[in-house]
Amino acid sequence: MRKSKLKNFDFSIPVNLAPYILLFSFFVAIPVALALMLSFTHFDVINQPRFIGLANYVRVLTQDEVFMRHVLPNTLLFSLVVGPIGYCLQFLLAWALAQLPKVPRMILALCFYSPSMTLGVTMAVIWRVVFGGDQFGYINYILLRFDFIERPIQFLQDPQFIMPIMILVSLWVSMGVGFLAMLAGILNVDQELYEAAYIDGLNNRFQEAIYITIPSMKPQMLFGAVMAIVATFSTGQIGMDLTGANPTPMYAGQTMVLHIEDHAMLRYEMGYASALSVVLLLMILGVSAIANKLFLEKD
Repeated sequence: MRKSKLKNFDFSIPVNLAPYILLFSFFVAIPVALALMLSFTHFDVINQPRFIGLANYVRVLTQDEVFMRHVLPNTLLFSLVVGPIGYCLQFLLAWALAQLPKVPRMILALCFYSPSMTLGVTMAVIWRVVFGGDQFGYINYILLRFDFIERPIQFLQDPQFIMPIMILVSLWVSMGVGFLAMLAGILNVDQELYEAAYIDGLNNRFQEAIYITIPSMKPQMLFGAVMAIVATFSTGQIGMDLTGANPTPMYAGQTMVLHIEDHAMLRYEMGYASALSVVLLLMILGVSAIANKLFLEKD
């Protein structure tokens, strides 16, 4: 009976899904599978990969002092601060813009979204000048001008300032596609729901957002949460762009991505870098599963 059911089952792929499946396989499934395979090997790019079992994962958890003392705490701190705060800012800004007329809303949405598209340029042109380590850096100039300090502060080389600056810059560029998805979700909420809610006793805009807006746009909220999770856990370029070095000074801004790049591109330890990549993937999947449970929970 079971064989007959399988025999009648159509295993063919719909033509309209074929491009997506092909792209997903080429850019996601195959690279992940290769990284997983290489994570069980010693591979230095020059010689053939040599199978070493779980040695790379044992090294991550027990022998990599930089990972345990700096990389993992930095990644978790950065993600737990930038992720939730950036996510809340996305919703608040999207909700505020949704109250405006169409033209100013479009202009302001573009202004908020554009930094996420020009991160590398803004890093070199704006933030490295703002936190410049000489008297011409904007922050140093102001502090020196009003006699708050006697000599310029090396903001981008001092370990105590690097992570706070990374967090500040990341929040500034956090209005990405998740922000646009939330704005679209808010604009597409059925207005009749608000009218019915006010008839039933809804009193203010806060209740409107809690009881109508957010429940009506759970898919967009989930998409924004997943994008925020992926962005914060996979951030690394900001630390290197700000400090101009990998590793960052005293590993103060060293995150998982920079640690992976350090071992892969500078030390040519591709097997170990693959193991670190798998660990990062598992962290992202774990937090994404929590987000799915929160936003896709059945009423």
